[in-house]
Amino acid sequence: MAKVVAIDLGSNTCRAIEYDCATGSFGRECERIVKTADRMHETGLIDEGAVERVIAALKEADALFDLKKTPYHAVTTAAMRMAKNSDEVLDRIAGETGVRFEVIDADREAFYALTAARARLAELGMSAESLCMIDIGGGSTEVIFYQKGETVSKSFPIGIVTVAQQCEDPEEIRTFVQLQLLREVYIFVDTYIITKGRPLTFVMTAGTPTTIAAFLQGMTYDSYDPTKINGYRLSRPDCEKALQELLALDEMTRTLYVGVGREALIVAGIVIVELFYEVLDYNDAIVIDDGVREGVAIAFCEEGEH
Repeated sequence: MAKVVAIDLGSNTCRAIEYDCATGSFGRECERIVKTADRMHETGLIDEGAVERVIAALKEADALFDLKKTPYHAVTTAAMRMAKNSDEVLDRIAGETGVRFEVIDADREAFYALTAARARLAELGMSAESLCMIDIGGGSTEVIFYQKGETVSKSFPIGIVTVAQQCEDPEEIRTFVQLQLLREVYIFVDTYIITKGRPLTFVMTAGTPTTIAAFLQGMTYDSYDPTKINGYRLSRPDCEKALQELLALDEMTRTLYVGVGREALIVAGIVIVELFYEVLDYNDAIVIDDGVREGVAIAFCEEGEH
């Protein structure tokens, strides 16, 4: 294999990227907000609108990468794991686009996210051997510990889409997340740290921390530059600053920074990020743009996955 394509269909976005196995470099990419988990908390189903958005995004990816001729690996995560109609939806997507997805479990999702983050940290000359990492998605959040070559992870059923659709403002989001999530996270984190010790480095991936880092550097959604995101150090006060400044903007201006359809989601995401600083007891985090999509590409080449 020379070049491969990795596709990650999450609870909010569909992301695809080209990867050169020989050089270890990423190439063309595309990303679309598809809101796979839209209203799933009400019905337990992936609705017709979400399916149509996913199909449109995949047709766009096919036009860019020619997926009928290019090796690809497509994975999908929390929304498809939880939806009652996931088999039916995936069959329809395959029928209309030719793209067949593998529904991966939380451990595999954590593996891919960690693979991508460690590769990027190494490229940046940063230590990748003792990490606590969170990956905040649309429908779930993964907490991943990596030390001495051992990975311990757990997925929690809360994400920016599901929270944003059930809460109106930051205080309501805080209360909701604290009731739904924090006790379980505290138990998992405390048990790990007591038995294994606290990792040296705190890492955040996925759309919320990368959007915060971009906003604080003055980037708009269209001028987003991952090279200025990877390795960015983000503190909890930075998150609060970004939240207050974003809330002070009118909706049109806010959209310029966070993207169409993400205005409410980013508020939920920032509140969730702030709560994880509290639970994990770190002062700052290293932000990494690479996520499951990039990890799938790397593993595809290294393991010859199909």
